[in-house]
Parts: sequence; C-alpha cells; structure tokens
Amino acid sequence: MKRHAPATARNSGPIADVLAQELPASGLVLEIASGTGEHALFMASRFPELTWQPSDFDQEAVASIDAWASEAKLANLRPAIQLDASHPPWPVGNADAILCVKMHSDSCYNGKSVGYRKYDACVCINMIHISDWKATVGLFRGCSKYLTEAAPIILYGPYLEEGVETAPSNLAFDRSLKERNPAWGLRTLAHVDEVAATFGFERTIRYEMPANNLSVVYRRGSASGL
Repeated sequence: MKRHAPATARNSGPIADVLAQELPASGLVLEIASGTGEHALFMASRFPELTWQPSDFDQEAVASIDAWASEAKLANLRPAIQLDASHPPWPVGNADAILCVKMHSDSCYNGKSVGYRKYDACVCINMIHISDWKATVGLFRGCSKYLTEAAPIILYGPYLEEGVETAPSNLAFDRSLKERNPAWGLRTLAHVDEVAATFGFERTIRYEMPANNLSVVYRRGSASGL
C-alpha cells in the first residue's frame, strides 16, 4: 500500500537541484530509510543515469516504496530492500552514493567488509533532527569508512545556527519533536560540524532552502585542501 508524505512534494525539487551539483553523473545510489518511497521515485526520474536502490527498516515502508516503483515502472529504480542501518552488515552490494532520508539508527557499520565499492556521495534528508544524536555520529563514522576520498556528505533539514535567528516555525517544530521523543530535536549546526571533524570531514558549503531548511555539504579535509 502506497504511503504519502506531503513534505516530499514540496522539498523534492529543491533537494534535487542541490543533488544535481553534488552527486556523480552516473552510478548506483543507495537510499537509506526511504520512508514512503516518494523521494526515490522523484530522484530516479530526475536522474535517469543513476540507478536508485531504496531501503527501509520498516516492512510496511518497503511495501510502500515498491508500490510506488511498480506504478512508475522506472528502469533505474530497483525494488526496495529491508535494511536496518544500525545492524551490520548492510544487505547491499555496490553503490556509488548513499541517500539517507529520516534514518532512525544508532550507528553505521564500521567493521571490516569484503567486496564492497566505496560510495561517491552520502545524502541524508531529514534524519538529523528525527533520531538520537548517536545516529548523527554513526552517519559520519560510516561515511568515513564507505565514502571515497572526494565524496561529499549532503545533509538536508532544519538546523539551529549560532548568530542566526531561528524561525518561529522551526522553534515550534523543535518543541513538538522533543514532546514526541526527548532524544529528538533540531541540532546546532556547529555541533554537527564538530562530529564531522572528528571523522575527518569539513563543511564546505551551505545552501539556504525553502521553508527555513538548509542543505549543507561536508567533504574530507584532504579534499578541501587541508
């Protein structure tokens, strides 16, 4: 049964515009925590030279993803796989990028793996604020293992920024998230920067996005001239 997330219709286009500047021209993209499957469908249509592998921990979400894909019949959109990012090893093969949407995980696998190809990008949409802080640490830890030296990490969502006034709607959203789960909530971007630096990444660009969101890109220090 297909699920629908209203925000997807609003943010898919602007996110894709950023991805067009950051993702490889061709290859295989692994999308983690695909949710309804609508982002996978949109991105596979927008980037026909990229093959998209959606995934989700929830079996009902996997069914929704496949329902959207079955209806669209896009040759570059693979059937979804059930994947829990916090439990290695991931049931995936080769990939050229990771797209991560609302991943509820504690860590990314940091053990030894055989036969995998390092990814050319990691994209994470609306996960940082809807997960335990350990998921953010795990994301950068995993990227330090699975990404190529020049690969970017692209994050999308609302953030708190020192010296920048937070929109009232974001403050209200932050309160509602914490009411749902005290471990959730908008993160201060400087704190994300600190975690990134721990694993050798540096923020290189900040995109202002609609509805008081940001897209931020991290690259390894060596890739940014450090």
